[in-house]
Order: sequence, then structure tokens, then C-alpha cells
Amino acid sequence: MPSDWTIRDLRPRETELLRLATLTNMNWSGEQRFSFRDLDMDPALRHYYAFDADRGDLGFVAMAMATSEATVVLGVVWLLFLDSTDPGYGFVADGVPELSVCVWPGYRGLGIGRALIDHALVEAGSKGIRRVSLSVEDGNPAVNLYLQRGFAPVPGASAGTLSVSL
Repeated sequence: MPSDWTIRDLRPRETELLRLATLTNMNWSGEQRFSFRDLDMDPALRHYYAFDADRGDLGFVAMAMATSEATVVLGVVWLLFLDSTDPGYGFVADGVPELSVCVWPGYRGLGIGRALIDHALVEAGSKGIRRVSLSVEDGNPAVNLYLQRGFAPVPGASAGTLSVSL
């Protein structure tokens, strides 16, 4: 387990990292419910790894030194501005980005997810973003982390849709 890690900006061309994180999130229970092919064929899932800094998307990566010359990704958080023409599962309104976070198995429970979310929310607030949403599937224990970070259910939205005001 790495004890010393840092957070860096997500690079616009790290699509494969977001693709893997999306698949990991979709299979959060440990059961292989989705494959890469499922993600690639479903526009409602595929847009979660279509990061576009030009539309205002933000992302950050938790990294640690694996050796003196190599780093390892521990997790990633990203906020996508998906609008009403192509909404995400956590869509609440145009102009409200949807947050996704993924910490790789083996690195969970170390505070990495909390740090990534906190970092993303601070950065979003510094850019004038006033609200962030997300979607969490029923039964996913990550809901506890989201509630601890200030997210709350959105009245009238789909079950599992949470948001936080910044």
C-alpha cells in the first residue's frame, strides 16, 4: 500500500483511464455485470468517459510512486457537464456537472476517495460552479462517503441522485 500519494490534474487524453474507471464503477458489487463492450455500445454509459475540457469538465488523479521511476494510479475523480440533450444518471439541471469517482480495489478505505472528492469540489467551487450532482446505485456502500461529503438526495429526481451545493 502506498503511504505517500499526490493528486494531479486529469489529462484530456486519458480516455482509457476513465473508461476503466467507468467499468469499475459499473461493476461496483464485484460481480462482472458489464463489459467494455457494454460500455462502448451504450451511449448512456459511453459518455462517462468522453472527457471534454472545452465544455468545462474537470478531473483529478490520485498517484503514488510504485518504484523510483514509475507511478501507479490509485483512483480518479471527474466532473462532466452532461446536459439535458445527453443527460447522465445523476442529471439534475443544465450547468450542474455530474461527479464520478473511482478508487481501485486494494486502495479503498485509505481516504483516497474522500480526498479526491474534496479536491474536486474545492476546484469546482473555485471555478464558480455552485452545485454538483452524482448518481449512486441502491446498495452501493459508497453512498456513505457521498453523504459524509455533504451530498443529499435530490427531491423529485431519480432514486440515487444526490447533489451538494458549493
